[in-house]
Amino acid sequence: MRKSAVAVLAVAVAVLLAVVVSTSMRKADRAPDTMAADAPTTVAAPTPEPRPLDDATIVAIFDAANTADIETGQLAAERGHAREVREFGAMLARDHQQVRQQGRDLATRLGVTPTPPADDQAGRDHAAAMQRLRALDGAAFDQAFLAHEAAFHEAVIGAVQSTLLPAISNDELEALVVKVAPAFEAHMLAARDLARRLGSTGATP
Repeated sequence: MRKSAVAVLAVAVAVLLAVVVSTSMRKADRAPDTMAADAPTTVAAPTPEPRPLDDATIVAIFDAANTADIETGQLAAERGHAREVREFGAMLARDHQQVRQQGRDLATRLGVTPTPPADDQAGRDHAAAMQRLRALDGAAFDQAFLAHEAAFHEAVIGAVQSTLLPAISNDELEALVVKVAPAFEAHMLAARDLARRLGSTGATP
């Protein structure tokens, strides 16, 4: 991956986690006329409005997201059955170690104090994913890891326009995010292609 693509990759990794946090707190609207006439009447407790995503929260998610991908990549580098999977995992870990530091440097330069979201659903989801991957080995691990990476990047691509961009107020941060889609698409396609090749030709230990 070119250095410019790596530089913007870390910012976009945060998108998926931001979406998870935002979605987990969103209430579904229900129209009154769809309620059954004889349904029991209840009074719901007031639901506090979720705190909107701001730059400080995005920076915190950015850091946590890079750490998560470092851990996932390192696991694949160590446990991957196929040589290609081990190399792919090592690349992810290496790239995200670089961009995590870049994100911390950016936060310092902007004078932004990272503020993690109140509900760290993303952290719990990552822990669960790591637990599932650690329980696998051989070709099963390779396919599960690659499926995780492909799905993760696909979700991020979709979330860039709908969630992250509208929440960013800093021009420098926004400019980086605008460049993210091509880099994430490349990673998504690479994961899919590797999974397809390993499924059809077998692994190379």
